Amino acid sequence: MTVRLNTAHMERFSVSLPDTGVLFPDEAADFSEYIVLPGFCDVHVHFREPGFSYKETIRTGSLAAARGGFTDVCAMPNLKPVPDSLPHLQEELELIQLNAAVRVHPYGALTVGEEGKVPAELEEMAPRVIAFSDDGKGVQSDSMMRELMLRAKALGKIIAAHCEVNELLRGGVIHEGSFAKKHGYPGISSETEWRMIRRDLELVKETGVSYHVCHVSAKESVQLIREAKKEGLDVTCETAPHYLVFTEEDLQEDGRFKMNPPIREEADRKALVEGILDGTIDMIITDHAPHSAKEKAGGLSQSAFGIVGLETSFPVMYTGFVRTGILTMDQLIDLMAVKPRARFGIPDPNDYTVWDLETPYTVDPEEFLSMGKASPFTGMTVYGKCLRTVSDGRIVYSA
Repeated sequence: MTVRLNTAHMERFSVSLPDTGVLFPDEAADFSEYIVLPGFCDVHVHFREPGFSYKETIRTGSLAAARGGFTDVCAMPNLKPVPDSLPHLQEELELIQLNAAVRVHPYGALTVGEEGKVPAELEEMAPRVIAFSDDGKGVQSDSMMRELMLRAKALGKIIAAHCEVNELLRGGVIHEGSFAKKHGYPGISSETEWRMIRRDLELVKETGVSYHVCHVSAKESVQLIREAKKEGLDVTCETAPHYLVFTEEDLQEDGRFKMNPPIREEADRKALVEGILDGTIDMIITDHAPHSAKEKAGGLSQSAFGIVGLETSFPVMYTGFVRTGILTMDQLIDLMAVKPRARFGIPDPNDYTVWDLETPYTVDPEEFLSMGKASPFTGMTVYGKCLRTVSDGRIVYSA
């Protein structure tokens, strides 16, 4: 049994293997070809607890993260109660302390109940949250967003914005494109996203806040962020594997293809890839958003928005982008481990993951540790199977 290491990764992440311990005590298993990588960091996940534990729990979500090679994740605040005050946040913190298999960093909400009307208790929560967001909802009021940015700036905290103009939604369920027109679905235009990004970037210029754009999906959004960076604004952004792999032509009449923002057109996908290659897009996230089987059984029109992604993110990106030569492994590690931690001030840990990169397998949601099973990657053949995840010296996942 040999360990095939990339020394650049090992040096950069200070990853150290045990001097004597056998990583895989099962002598019947074949681990003749594997690679050690750092633990990944996902700054955009939904673990649904407290409030919606029938969808996911801190325990199941963090176990899914560990199986996907993640040792740090940041949990969005669309919970019940919404973490919009210190007492509400404390409920989530206690569950994390009791049940998390990996490090879970909570977001604090921007507004009370994520309703966009009254500012949340930012000052009280600031020492205990990774950043502030009303993810799932865009802050519609310009004046409210300006006030929130000024307060976040004073606290030295990032605002991670879900950018969506409500008046443009019009009941849309998938991208407003050829598939929607052909099949008679109400569409979600790209303008719902880029118009709010444009507004927010003007406010960033005015306030100087550290600003992060969630789940970028549209070509216009990429260009706006590219221009903002050239102006020197403190702006970063993220996208997810499904926006980089699929287009509306890949849609099926199945809830596992319904998410918000939606999968868009080939021109958007190409713009996202270009944005990654030129540094406009800073990181890959999953927007892991589990729902119950019933909630995802209504096809494209009636299913809840959201898919799971923690257990497929690296395999999909490695298969589609590293094995094809679009990205190097170093670039993918930057996108999934280095840049997320650097931007959000998450310490660089002495964690590592062990991967079989040579054996193809089929994505089967029934094997997921997440309670959510809705994945657009179901049935896809991928490379990159996580064999072990070690965090803080503890084995948190072993195949």
